[in-house]
Amino acid sequence: MLAVHADRLDKSLPAQRRSSLVAALSAVPDRRDPRGVVHALPGVLATAVAAVLTGARSAAAVAEWAADAPQQVLAELGVFRDPFTGLYRAPDESMFRRVLAGVDADALDDTVGRWVLACRPAADTERRVYSVDGKTLRGSGPAGAQVHLLAVLDQHTGTVLGQVDVDGKTNELTRFRPLLGPLDLTAVVITADAMHTQREHARWLIDDKKAAYVFTVKKNQPRLYRQLKTLPWAKVPIQDETSTRGHSRYDIRRLQAVTCTGPLALDFPHATQALRIRRRRLSLTTGRWSTVTVYAITNLSAAQAGPADLGPRPGS
Repeated sequence: MLAVHADRLDKSLPAQRRSSLVAALSAVPDRRDPRGVVHALPGVLATAVAAVLTGARSAAAVAEWAADAPQQVLAELGVFRDPFTGLYRAPDESMFRRVLAGVDADALDDTVGRWVLACRPAADTERRVYSVDGKTLRGSGPAGAQVHLLAVLDQHTGTVLGQVDVDGKTNELTRFRPLLGPLDLTAVVITADAMHTQREHARWLIDDKKAAYVFTVKKNQPRLYRQLKTLPWAKVPIQDETSTRGHSRYDIRRLQAVTCTGPLALDFPHATQALRIRRRRLSLTTGRWSTVTVYAITNLSAAQAGPADLGPRPGS
């Protein structure tokens, strides 16, 4: 049993990264009364992170994993060492529940996000692409309430770099900057769905964060949507085509891109290219075809990003 746990941990959280995780988590404020504290906060949090990386999905599962973890692993995770026995003693389920319920969630997200950025593998491309997307966690709150999070994902590694809570007093638009603000976005491409196709977001990304954007455009921006729809697409050749088969359907995606300057200039800050993505879908169950057309814009020039680089975006 211990060998299995150790092997799973080594695959998900290599030994050389455990100490760096504990050091990073020391930046998370400890809200507990210092009197009587036995388990240091970084050790509890690092153990929980390690357990989750091996598949634990509850406080009970985290505690079970910690109870079975080898002494060397617990030592590397900063777990409390009993001065009488010299053994590392993992927190129990109630300790994990109390600590995780009371921790500063935003500080923890920010800290783990920074640690992930420091540990991520080098990209095999010159430009990084981060996706901003909102998700509702079903059954995540008391009495059936649902927690809605806005998260940013590194498309290269599939890693969530940060997330912020979107409570009932606000919405995703107001959480866009708090989510991305702590990150270094220099030369990063930010993709987002139509909700975030906002002039203020575009100006902030380019002028303040030195980033780029690819935004989906829908009817929440009516003037811009009309401009894109009336561009001379019939004269623009298809520049990228892909097809996929799965989930009882066959999809064909065709992309067109056009530079929008001069008479074709768009009513949106820094926008230089317009995209039209057409998806033809065949249901292998009914034999029927359907077509969906999606428009998008980017401040990247054709020289900076070709059609193959400007595929479908979240929410499209």
